[in-house]
Amino acid sequence: MAETEDELTERIKSALRPSGPVWRMTLRNQLFDIALALLCAFGGLDYVFDKAGDETIMPPLPGPDGPVFVPQDGPNLGGLIFVTLLACVLISQRRRFPLAVLWAVGALTVPVIDDIPRVCYYGCVIAAYAAAAYSRYRLPTLVSVGVLALLTWRSTSNGMPSVPDQYVGIVVLAMLVLAGLALRLWRAQNTENARKLAAADEERATALRRAVESERSRIARELHDVVTHNVSVMVIQAGAARRTLDISPEQSRQALLAVEGAGRTAMAELRHVMGLLAPASDEAPDLAPQPGLDQLETLVGRVRDTGMPVALTVTGTPRAVASGEALAAYRVVQEALTNAVKHASGGAATVSVHYGDEELGIEVTDTGGRATGDGGSGRGLLGLRERLAVYGGTLRTGPLITGDGWRVTAVIPLGTP
Repeated sequence: MAETEDELTERIKSALRPSGPVWRMTLRNQLFDIALALLCAFGGLDYVFDKAGDETIMPPLPGPDGPVFVPQDGPNLGGLIFVTLLACVLISQRRRFPLAVLWAVGALTVPVIDDIPRVCYYGCVIAAYAAAAYSRYRLPTLVSVGVLALLTWRSTSNGMPSVPDQYVGIVVLAMLVLAGLALRLWRAQNTENARKLAAADEERATALRRAVESERSRIARELHDVVTHNVSVMVIQAGAARRTLDISPEQSRQALLAVEGAGRTAMAELRHVMGLLAPASDEAPDLAPQPGLDQLETLVGRVRDTGMPVALTVTGTPRAVASGEALAAYRVVQEALTNAVKHASGGAATVSVHYGDEELGIEVTDTGGRATGDGGSGRGLLGLRERLAVYGGTLRTGPLITGDGWRVTAVIPLGTP
């Protein structure tokens, strides 16, 4: 029983709470409400004066010496004027305080509804509409409107007041004008909505094109990093096998095994990249994770197999690095060693990785040598800069101070892994 009472209490409280957003009053709304209040004041005062004048005139009564005119006490004209003006002032605030205006107008007009029923009815109708349209308190508004309707019905014996004949034409004209304005506003809103919808569609299409271009660029970088490195290693090993085929079959065999290993590695990484493009399927094989800092030793070993001495040093305190930053660091080392293999054959390379407090430093240098390929397109270094820029990193490249060799330096801020 206690739970039922608590639930009932909570429902009542929920029904009494305000709902919906607060009405934002604009200058146009305020001017309209003031104009409406002035119009109601003009019509109401005109009706009050006419009503008071009619009720103070009484037909003559028959008397012994002829008709006798007995003055009749009319309604309190000053009080009715005050009620009318105050109700109109309240109506000018119908959007700001809709429920309070409804209560105030009802309290003012219901006691004098028999004296000026037309003013009271119109004021109550306007206040009731405003409360229903703008009040955030739905249940109190419905109850208040119902109570006000019952009071106005019980407080008058003359029925619902009608529109005076002299105002019928004005009312009809006003209704036609309002209908035309509403139709024009509806068309303008439809046009504006269509324009906004077209702009939103264009914005979505632009965002989609940018996303596609960004994804294409990312895939191009991945393919360049994977293919360039492994194919460069395969070309060098195949050339070494060709040169030693007749002289040292065992060295040729080792070179061909290195070519095979590089090819398998390239196929595995290509399969991973292409798997990102394929649609999801329950039968799709699990994809291996992207390479990271833990695979630098394997990468350096593949380069050593080409005949280039490579030294790997790690300083600082190694710790877990987020996958994106780890992949970027791996690609920096991969691209730098690939360029060393292509443009510094016969030399040696050094890879240094430093774990700082807030950043990861990578430096790859080579001692120079003879070039074994073309000058390249520069897409690799450009792709590295774009990749590092995503994580706030920087990339610097240039020759060594001695003039022989090349240095690639990258700094990557370390976030939460």
